[in-house]
Amino acid sequence: MASPPSPTANRAGNVVEFTVSELSNAVKRALEEGFGHVRLRGEVSGYRGPHASGHCYFSLKDDKAKIDAVVWRSAWGRLKIKPEEGMEVIATGKVSSFPGSSKYQIVIESLEPAGLGALMAQLEERKRRFAAEGLFAEERKQPLPFLPRVVGIVTSPTGAVIRDMLHGFRERFPTRVVVWPVRVQGDGSAAEVAQAIRGFNAIAPGGAIPRPDVLIVARGGGSLEDLWGFNDEMVVRAVAASDIPVISAVGHETDWTLIDLVADARAPTPTKAAEWAVPKHSDLLDQTGKLGLRLTVAVRRVLEALRRDLKSAERGLPRAEDLAALPRQRLDHIAHRLDGALTARVQRCHTRFFQVAGRLPSPRSLVIHPRQRIDATGLRLGRALSANTQAHHTRHVRIASRLHHRLLAVRVARSADRLDGLAQRARECLAKTASVRRARLERASGRLQPAPIRHRVERCGERLEALARRVQRALAAGLAQRRHALDGQAKLLGSLGYHSVLARGFALVRDADGATVRAASAVSQGQALEIEFADGRVRAEAKSIARAGRDPSARPVRPLPERDADVPPKRPEKDQGSLF
Repeated sequence: MASPPSPTANRAGNVVEFTVSELSNAVKRALEEGFGHVRLRGEVSGYRGPHASGHCYFSLKDDKAKIDAVVWRSAWGRLKIKPEEGMEVIATGKVSSFPGSSKYQIVIESLEPAGLGALMAQLEERKRRFAAEGLFAEERKQPLPFLPRVVGIVTSPTGAVIRDMLHGFRERFPTRVVVWPVRVQGDGSAAEVAQAIRGFNAIAPGGAIPRPDVLIVARGGGSLEDLWGFNDEMVVRAVAASDIPVISAVGHETDWTLIDLVADARAPTPTKAAEWAVPKHSDLLDQTGKLGLRLTVAVRRVLEALRRDLKSAERGLPRAEDLAALPRQRLDHIAHRLDGALTARVQRCHTRFFQVAGRLPSPRSLVIHPRQRIDATGLRLGRALSANTQAHHTRHVRIASRLHHRLLAVRVARSADRLDGLAQRARECLAKTASVRRARLERASGRLQPAPIRHRVERCGERLEALARRVQRALAAGLAQRRHALDGQAKLLGSLGYHSVLARGFALVRDADGATVRAASAVSQGQALEIEFADGRVRAEAKSIARAGRDPSARPVRPLPERDADVPPKRPEKDQGSLF
């Protein structure tokens, strides 16, 4: 008998054979299915910006390990923050592998800074860099226009900020407002704000859309993460490059962003930015009236002084009779002197006019006397209040004598009558409403009948019975089909089993170990044998052996095929009389 194969050979023959690509792809699937989405915290390393294809490749590391990271071009635009060398971030993505180099990596879908400390560190770094470039210098900032005709606002059109600002414009000085709607929080907000500022600057003067004289970038308060879009580099550079003066009104008074430092003016709130952009209409009217009054008084004083000088000069002139008696030459001389005197007098009046104009009181001196009057009025106000209080007290004492409880009783009675009338009206309205609704309900109930519901229930019952009959028929047909298949398999088993061959007169010979004896050459002298017939088994011993080569007249015997005990041999056809 042949020896069985060694276990080592069996193990080597049963190991599945892979190609390199198949193994790499299997490892890739195992990583993706085993981990799924993960959140990974680490420091950005090896960042060189987006590739020419639009994808971005870098690494995330800590003090003990390092993993490759990739951001596909489709996810790059959706990142809240862009990676920077040395930044500590929290990346969310799927763990995968790159079969081309047999390295595992994380495919990043979103990126966020690792806590407030990282944001503050990044903010300080940007602040130092922009300050070194001179973007925060005061000399580069533009003055705000005194009375802008058009105000451009960059903010969200659906928030409360724009409503507060428009209300402030209506109260102070109605002006034309152009709103550029943007998102002020979340992905893409920084790009939209920068594009809005550049878009306002690109508007040509005199076009269909008016060019604003001043810009306001506004947003309500929030956390550092909510206001992070206004710390973006593209927003800061857009404000720095703006030819139109920019007022920053981002957050509350305690909130600070980089756009506040680079803007031409920083308002503590959006409402205050609207007040800074335009003056108050009533203040302008008051100031204009005061200046007009001062101008009128100054002109009147100058005219009075000129009138007095003119009258003085007129008294110094000779009379007409005296002029007629003088010779012509003397007249010319007097005329020449008169002309010089008039010129000198006009010059002196002109000089005096400017001197008077220079001696006009300053705004502070104009305020001194009204302030004194206010102080004096305040002193008189206390005495006046005391006197007024005493007068009211005396009046109340006189009125109290005329007060009586019957007046209150009459008023209460009138109120009770009015309340009864209102109650009666309420009862009538309730009764009328109830009657209308009762009539409507009766009309609706008249249209409701049980017959349609009963008919629908009957139809559903019939359909259910039909489905039940179909289920019974299908179940019976399935059982019959499976029973027929089982009978066929039983017949096939009977025809293929070796017991049918034994029933036709054949026998199966086995040795002492139970192995099938297929040829006479395999039997030795005196060997114990076991012969199986159709009705039982017989033990025998080989006395003599007749070889096929020694007895030519002997009929050759074809050995039975070796089969398992549980698998019957194939049943021969009905007309087969022998196995040979």
